[in-house]
Amino acid sequence: MPVAVTYPGVYIEEIPSGVRTIVGVATSIGAFVDFFAQGPMNDAVRILSFADFERQFGGLDARSEGSYALQQFFLNGGSEAYVVRTTSGTAANAAAAAAIAMQDAATGGSVVLTATATSPGAWGNNVRLAVDFATTDPSKQFNLTVSLLGVVQGQTKVLKTETFRNLEIDPAKPNDAAKIVNATSRLVTLEAASGGTGKRPAMTGTLTKGNPDYKAPAQNDTMDVALGAGPKLGTITLPAVATSLADLASTLQSLIRAVDKSLANATVSVLGSASSVTWLVATAGTSKPDDFLALSGTIATKLTFEAAKQNVQQYALGGTAAQGQALPGSPAAQQQGGDGKWDATGDATGITTGVIGNPALKTGIYALLDVDLFNILCLPVTINLPDSNAQAIAAAAEKLCTDRRAMYVLDAPQQAGDRDTLDGVMTWLDANASLRSRNAALYFPSVDVADPLNDFRPRPSAPSGTVAGLYARTDGLRGVWKAPAGTEASLAGVQSLEYKLTDGENGVLNPLAINCLRVFPVYGPVCWGARTLAGSDQMADDYKYVPVRRLALYIEESLYRGTQWVVFEPNDEPLWAQIRLNVGAFMHNLFRQGAFQGQTPQEAYFVKCDKDTTTQNDINLGIVNIVVGFAPLKPAEFVIIQIQQIAGQIVT
Repeated sequence: MPVAVTYPGVYIEEIPSGVRTIVGVATSIGAFVDFFAQGPMNDAVRILSFADFERQFGGLDARSEGSYALQQFFLNGGSEAYVVRTTSGTAANAAAAAAIAMQDAATGGSVVLTATATSPGAWGNNVRLAVDFATTDPSKQFNLTVSLLGVVQGQTKVLKTETFRNLEIDPAKPNDAAKIVNATSRLVTLEAASGGTGKRPAMTGTLTKGNPDYKAPAQNDTMDVALGAGPKLGTITLPAVATSLADLASTLQSLIRAVDKSLANATVSVLGSASSVTWLVATAGTSKPDDFLALSGTIATKLTFEAAKQNVQQYALGGTAAQGQALPGSPAAQQQGGDGKWDATGDATGITTGVIGNPALKTGIYALLDVDLFNILCLPVTINLPDSNAQAIAAAAEKLCTDRRAMYVLDAPQQAGDRDTLDGVMTWLDANASLRSRNAALYFPSVDVADPLNDFRPRPSAPSGTVAGLYARTDGLRGVWKAPAGTEASLAGVQSLEYKLTDGENGVLNPLAINCLRVFPVYGPVCWGARTLAGSDQMADDYKYVPVRRLALYIEESLYRGTQWVVFEPNDEPLWAQIRLNVGAFMHNLFRQGAFQGQTPQEAYFVKCDKDTTTQNDINLGIVNIVVGFAPLKPAEFVIIQIQQIAGQIVT
């Protein structure tokens, strides 16, 4: 804005330079839509490592091709991806979340709090909750410990633990249980029951009354030990008078564990502190949450184990009626968690509907509409579907990728026939020629990866995740204009391929735009093709090669985002000059990085925006036309070496 001149003197005015730097967008953000063990449903979640995926979506699952594809993506160089968890689109087969209703500590009858798994799925049935009153105010508050169990090498172990202290059930207070847990927990959400304000869920475990007298049990006093209403497992005898409550707890724990091998993990612990209220709490330590310790006899009577209420050792989300009870004989409401039906042979239609989703509701692949940017779409589930279902998913995916300037790595379906043979894959592609697109690529054959869920035996898997990771690695090392193929395009984590190609067979598939994965001595498994599905020789498409198409998409997206400032600017030569300057600077930077053909900028690219591209009629219509051209690098698919003998020469 011009300076208002009011007095004689020198004025300083800052003038904009007109430089608006265009920053290139990311080129290798993956997007995966599939069934996963847990996690938000129909919501695109950004992850930056496979560890992120394990934390939020449960890791590998034998039913999920997408989980193995994600592992391969990060193993081969991927660094960022969006994950969408979906399930069958058939209502009867939809996933359900596990839940448990916890009962009033005072009466044991009414429900005061309901805990529900944060996302649908059978995983929620492995969530356990423990409640204790060892708080700063033991008369009103409670602590909640949430654990997720899992089987590791054949043994049930705790995989995750969350602890929330000094809670109350009162929405008006800052330590309200639902308010605190729902804001931070990755495992459960809480909902207070009507009339639950001011109440507490019953403490878990077999516990004494407050402040038990550790001196009361005498030497040689006995206590019978059983699990719930089951038969007595044995009797323990106190060897000596305890010197403290902690000493008594340690002694009782050792004696109970020695009673029976099923009690090898039993615990007796002290909750609270001498300054407040102290309890002894005993748990069975078994894999069943309803295996509370039933203690009776002299020691139990003196410590008030018998007089106090016995509860399940842990609340179990989605447990059976017995496991779900809170206080013996008072079953609590519960809901079993389920994954829904994810079976290509039994519910292929539901899976297809779930993966495609609804653009209006932004479910399935359309959950990616809320994502700012993704570049490589992988839907490995198609490998297990019938041809018609896979074709429907692929068609919707290609349309989405065209709209969002992304590439779709297609996996050929295997259910209706073996597409890991030459005839199989060629016949399938001929029957689905409508899938040929500039924004899609097909790779052959399937890859065999080590399966940690099956003693690391080879598992045939969709190649899309591996190739998407290769795209990312190549982009980082060489640039998006380099073909993700060749001897340096090794396939990490691939033990073998489902079909071993010869040069002759490769020569049959390559002209059809079927990118081959090969195994070479020394180099191992590598990608040996770089064509889009529009790259068949017969089609003669401008975007025959994957790197050319991906470079064009990169330039388009970068310029689209980098020229937003132009909108509503005065449409005349000063604006056109700024556009030429900024777009030209972006293109010149790519030229300097080696993205284009040509030895000079004039040979490599051009940017036009002037009165020749934007006429007066365009100006009247509010249009500014920018023409950008570039000379792409194309991969050297065929290397021809000519060898000739030199005939004898006549010396002159």
